[in-house]
Amino acid sequence: MKDFLKLLRIEFTRIFSNDVLLAIFIGAPIFYGILFGYVYQQAKVVDLPIVIVDQDNSPTSDKIIDAFVDNEVLLVNDVRYTPGNILAEMPTEQYVAVVTLPTDFEADILQKRHPEIRVDLNMANILNANTASKNIQSVLMTLNAGIEIEGLKKQGLHTSQAMATYESFKINFNKLYNATGNYLTFMLPGLLATIMQQIIFLAMALVFARDFEDGHFGKLVKKSRFSLYHIALKSTPFLLMLPIMWVIVSLFIPFFKIDADIYNFPMLLLATLLTLASMCIGMLFSIAIPSQLKATELLMVISTPAFVLSGFTWPTLSFPDAITNMAQYIPLTQFLSGFRKIAFYGGDSSSIKTEINILLLITFVAFIAVVVLLQVKIYLFGKKQKRLLNAIQN
Repeated sequence: MKDFLKLLRIEFTRIFSNDVLLAIFIGAPIFYGILFGYVYQQAKVVDLPIVIVDQDNSPTSDKIIDAFVDNEVLLVNDVRYTPGNILAEMPTEQYVAVVTLPTDFEADILQKRHPEIRVDLNMANILNANTASKNIQSVLMTLNAGIEIEGLKKQGLHTSQAMATYESFKINFNKLYNATGNYLTFMLPGLLATIMQQIIFLAMALVFARDFEDGHFGKLVKKSRFSLYHIALKSTPFLLMLPIMWVIVSLFIPFFKIDADIYNFPMLLLATLLTLASMCIGMLFSIAIPSQLKATELLMVISTPAFVLSGFTWPTLSFPDAITNMAQYIPLTQFLSGFRKIAFYGGDSSSIKTEINILLLITFVAFIAVVVLLQVKIYLFGKKQKRLLNAIQN
């Protein structure tokens, strides 16, 4: 134990002497947590620029323009009477939509000819386009209903009768779990978990690969020839530091006023299993690929698409089966699936049983591979040392 503690102090010294590792392990979660938090702090998309082409220039078209101006999501960037060359302006102005009110629009309404309002959506950014489309529809449908009801009132119907005639039924949407549609609540937890998986991957990718490169591995083998001893030695500093990083990252949730229940046992269990699974995968790459650069590059191949493959923003049901099956064995996929069930749906440990089992499976398989592969490395290193010793003696 005395030797182990001495080597452990050396491990901490080596960790804190590695500026790259410190920047990744400590700086990245804090920097990206603050960055992403403030990026999405507005919580919803507003002031999407639109152009209104008013070819009618009538009181009715003016009323429609006023309604668009009053909408907080849409920003009426320009009102014109002829289209001009909007396509040429699009690269610089990036209008999200062009609303065209046709000639004789008001007259056609009065004569029940059902004129058509044309809406051209800029689909280069689908999120903006969908948000703009929903709000444009809301404005136009409200006005359409108002015009229809006014027409019925002019025919002699009472206001209540006119509304009842126009509306066969009403629709009431009750929004659950992030009722305000807060984009920060939706995105930030997933991004923070992705960052944590990535920094664990990259930090653990350096622990053995660095020893292989600078010869420190040989000094450690002299102390013990058992792989479990070395795994414990390399893991202990991170098992001590990672809970601190998890606490720091978790504080971004209340700091940005995200309504999510994260301080409970099931969430602790999920975070622990994500940590252990990611550590084992990172160590496996570090042992299998004795080069810091190559180990980190290959782990980036896994971690870079992990957020997309997790199904957090795009449903896995729409993935090809092969990709869906592959994504199930990335720790982040299971963590984010369980996170939603616990943080937003109020589930307990039984509700994340599937996620727990898969994370345990990933951890177990990766850990066994680490133990076996490292033991083989120790054995081969010992044989190499014996050959060198025999060569010197001869």
